[in-house]
Amino acid sequence: MRLTTKGRFAVTAMVDLSMRQTRGPVTLAAISERQHISLSYLEQLFGKLRRAKLVNSVRGPGGGYCLAKPTGNITVADIIIAVDEPMDATQCAGKENCNDDKRCVTHDLWATLNEKMNDYLSSVSLADVVAHQQGKQVAVIRDFRQADKVAA
Repeated sequence: MRLTTKGRFAVTAMVDLSMRQTRGPVTLAAISERQHISLSYLEQLFGKLRRAKLVNSVRGPGGGYCLAKPTGNITVADIIIAVDEPMDATQCAGKENCNDDKRCVTHDLWATLNEKMNDYLSSVSLADVVAHQQGKQVAVIRDFRQADKVAA
């Protein structure tokens, strides 16, 4: 199973965009700075995300990117597939020729893992990831405030 930085960075950038687009289009330079992802890499990823109709670009002063759909209508699988990230645990890309042009004895295991992985990533929306992230931030702030009260 391979989930490379391409898929991880695409999901991270989409979460960042989703959390900040309420104030208008978000620049790739801003995402790059916040998430420590190279600007040229983000440009490549967002070209693919735009072609997949997951984001829209806005040109000119104040331009940048915004989501093309509501966050609840974009899944993590959509993002990963849009950037051409393979989600395949088999050695044969599902062709069943993994062992001297024959099906290997563990093919069904890896094929089932592919199905489970796709089912899971298709069940998690961008809205779910953002809500989880925002919940963590709130919890961390609350914990720091409680620690300050105890220390005082």
